[in-house]
Amino acid sequence: MSAPNAGDTAWVLVCAGLVLFMTPGLAAFYGGMVRTRNVLAMLQQNMIALGVVSLTWVLVGYTIAFGDDAGSGLFGNLELFGLTDLKVPPAPNLHVVDGRITIPTLAFVLFQMMFAVITPALVTGATAGRLRFGGWVLFLAVWSVVVYAPIAHWLWHPGGWLAKFGTQDWAGGLVVHASAGAAVLAVLLVVGRRRDWPHTAAPPNSIPLTIVGAGILWFGWFGFNGGDGLQANGLAAQAVLNTHLAAAAAMLVWLALERLTDGHSTVVGAVSGAVAGLATVTPTAGYVNAASAVAIGALAGLVCHFALKLKYLLRLDDALDVLAVHFVGGMLGTLLLGLFGNRGVNPLGADGLFLGGGGGLLWCQLVGVVSVVAFSFVLTWLIAAGVQALIGLRVPQADQERLDQAQQGADAYHLGGVTSLTAPGAPRRRTAAAPAGEPSVPPGQRVRVVTALLEPDPAANSADLRDVLLAAGAISVIVSDAAVATTTPQASLLPRGYWQDQPLSARLRVTVLVGADGVGAVLDELDRMGARRADTFVQEAERVQS
Repeated sequence: MSAPNAGDTAWVLVCAGLVLFMTPGLAAFYGGMVRTRNVLAMLQQNMIALGVVSLTWVLVGYTIAFGDDAGSGLFGNLELFGLTDLKVPPAPNLHVVDGRITIPTLAFVLFQMMFAVITPALVTGATAGRLRFGGWVLFLAVWSVVVYAPIAHWLWHPGGWLAKFGTQDWAGGLVVHASAGAAVLAVLLVVGRRRDWPHTAAPPNSIPLTIVGAGILWFGWFGFNGGDGLQANGLAAQAVLNTHLAAAAAMLVWLALERLTDGHSTVVGAVSGAVAGLATVTPTAGYVNAASAVAIGALAGLVCHFALKLKYLLRLDDALDVLAVHFVGGMLGTLLLGLFGNRGVNPLGADGLFLGGGGGLLWCQLVGVVSVVAFSFVLTWLIAAGVQALIGLRVPQADQERLDQAQQGADAYHLGGVTSLTAPGAPRRRTAAAPAGEPSVPPGQRVRVVTALLEPDPAANSADLRDVLLAAGAISVIVSDAAVATTTPQASLLPRGYWQDQPLSARLRVTVLVGADGVGAVLDELDRMGARRADTFVQEAERVQS
């Protein structure tokens, strides 16, 4: 028996770390796209998969997926329950590798664990704003064992029935993306739509956070696709190169389509296209050449962009377009392997239709798609419906737009129009505040309260705002956020070509306490800052005795 190969072992462990990194990357990618009050809930729904699925994988998921076949090709036996009786290297002769692979079994367990973790996390993008945390945790635990592990056995174990049939899946076009996409369809049927969908869109809270998440995903995908040969060799280099080229091609095609259809090429469109390319090349990365990877990426950008309309055709509230990017991308890439497969790249693969291999591989891929989608959809619906009946999977409608407070009692951000105003100064240590002086208006004397609405930009500097109003005679100044109704709703462009009409516009409400003789000067300064007299009010008030 051969000793473990140090280089291959190191490569697989590094790739395991890269795939792990993709889960917080996915959390950031989704977290930036949801409403401000749902950010923490989205981050937690993704991160909790690292805890729940890691344990289910060690206890029972791994043995179902990669234990010796139970004889039916549907799942493995339970001899490896809890990893109590692992075999020493060489690793199992999986259909994507050969007998020369010699890495510790635990390295393989760890690498595959990270795939099991991120797969159900993909669902959270579609169900944004609707998942009850306890129900989601239970769903994760059951789904990772009942749905994910058997599908992994079908395709990635040499005794799996789809592997023996001839269906190929290099790194998860079926096992990850198609199974998660079918799960999205089922879960959406159980949790339903958000309130007022599709008439009310949800603007993203932080596009920069989404871009950072996309960058992490792109980076991590090198391990996602590069490690599946379990060797640090030329095939790994080919898979990583194909991964990058497909993402680049899909990005450019998506941007071109955005420009043609919406008039703008956006950064969200760029990363959406890239992720679509990454998902689509996943099943093919170790089986095709570089030119084919570019073609696959270009087709991904084209098909997945137009698949954005899919959720409206199906009347499914897929909040962050998981169906268009991951489900369609995973199925598309699986079928394209039947066209672009190249045994010259990987002798363990098969030639596709374009390489003279006929339609045999394409037929095997089609059978794989139908089987995985049908199995995942039916089992997921049963699991989701069961969780909903048992402890609840959908949150109450009143909590949909305030999940952070409802589930965690906290907010992701503490910023508003007031706290984001600029002011001069430099960082310094806090010092005790100076004693307040005597009020300029004695208690009991009548004063005036002036209330006005300002555009945020003219009042952007809080020091200037304070100084000019105090100089005009103000006694105190209070600034708060406000929204005003508009006669003509303002059209706002959302990510991926969606538009939303905003009937309310953000303003700053300035409330000024001033003596009667200073009202005119304060009104003049507010006029200079853009306040309209029609939206400005002057009221009599009286300073109270403290």
